Amino acid sequence: MTTVADLKGQTVAFAASGGLDSCTVTRWLTDNGVKVVCFTADIAQPDETDFGTIEKRMRACGAADYVAVPLHDMIAESGVEVLQFQARYEGAYWNTTGIGRHVIVAGIVPEMKKRGIKVLGHGATGRGNDQVRFQLCTNMLAPEFGVYAPWRDQAFLARFRGRSEMIDYCTSHKLPITASKDAPYSTDANLLGLTHEAGKLEHLTTDPWFVTPGMGVLPKDAPDAPEVATVRFEGGRPVAFNGKKVTAFQAIQAANAVGGKHGVGICSHLVENRFVGIKSRGVYEAPGMELLGTAYAFLLQLVLDRRSRELFDQLSLFVSKQIYQGYGFDLGTHVARAALAPINALATGTIAVKLYKGRAEFESAADVPHQMYSEANASMEAIGAFDHADSEGFLRVLQVSARALAANGQVAAPAWAAR
Repeated sequence: MTTVADLKGQTVAFAASGGLDSCTVTRWLTDNGVKVVCFTADIAQPDETDFGTIEKRMRACGAADYVAVPLHDMIAESGVEVLQFQARYEGAYWNTTGIGRHVIVAGIVPEMKKRGIKVLGHGATGRGNDQVRFQLCTNMLAPEFGVYAPWRDQAFLARFRGRSEMIDYCTSHKLPITASKDAPYSTDANLLGLTHEAGKLEHLTTDPWFVTPGMGVLPKDAPDAPEVATVRFEGGRPVAFNGKKVTAFQAIQAANAVGGKHGVGICSHLVENRFVGIKSRGVYEAPGMELLGTAYAFLLQLVLDRRSRELFDQLSLFVSKQIYQGYGFDLGTHVARAALAPINALATGTIAVKLYKGRAEFESAADVPHQMYSEANASMEAIGAFDHADSEGFLRVLQVSARALAANGQVAAPAWAAR
């Protein structure tokens, strides 16, 4: 494990958000003889748009240099892939922070190589998932690099037990922090969504609506009239929103705005299984991902047959865990991407969803050239090529195995079926 003593006289690239951890670690490392170059990933975080202010803050904390890395397109493209996989961890979380860590490392590593820096530092704690993501992503993309995590360094832990000591430290050194001991929770942000956790949210008596939304309004405060949003997908990608051509970044931006307006994907509660083996409680905002992801799910319902649907669901579950656990760059995820490609190629169509009080419901579908759904075949009326009587032979085949199960004592009715 790399310690601050190992780094003395070296240069560390520190992934800095400009918050309390960034300020504390930058000054502490500098005081311990480490040259710190702060790198801030511009992933369109809605809570921080002035990178000039972050630079001033980090330099005031002792940073020898500062680099802002523009990653708008990368975070948007990663978001499209999450949508295509329907990669919601444990069914509720759109992996916004998880994929965001992959993007940060993928964006910072090339900049480090340009400057000859070979150690990446981060402020993720020893109890969370982000430490794993930073570690594994760096190990995979730049195996020759070292990774420094102060929250796993005994020297750092001996000095700082938590936020209170860090705030006292920054205050005594007159560092320009904005954090306070009264903060009710912490927030991580990027284009795809906000993650709220810790503080009062650790109490399960605190409901998710305790959070002040940053990307919209609570469902109860949404407009009383519904609104229809239309998304055009071509080859698995959103290419138009409400009739206007868009890039991936513009699609998510637009969906964030209208989805947030109606409380869609705002303040979703999840008590999840962290990779490190403990439970944690998160409250999430992802209005654009929820809107676009729901629309895409409706499109997939039309395109996928039964067997491809079963395979897709397994891919979705697998990649959801891969991203959450920091394995988004490994062979397994690459194999999943290859398996998904034929599905993406067929996912073309225009889906309209009705937004109302936190929900995105199906409104209509049009121009879906590869859909398997046939109104004629599905009809209960006497139309189409599927004759009701054709099912007789089908059921005769199925009944053979059903009767064999009964004859061989392999049928057990549940208790509720007993009379």
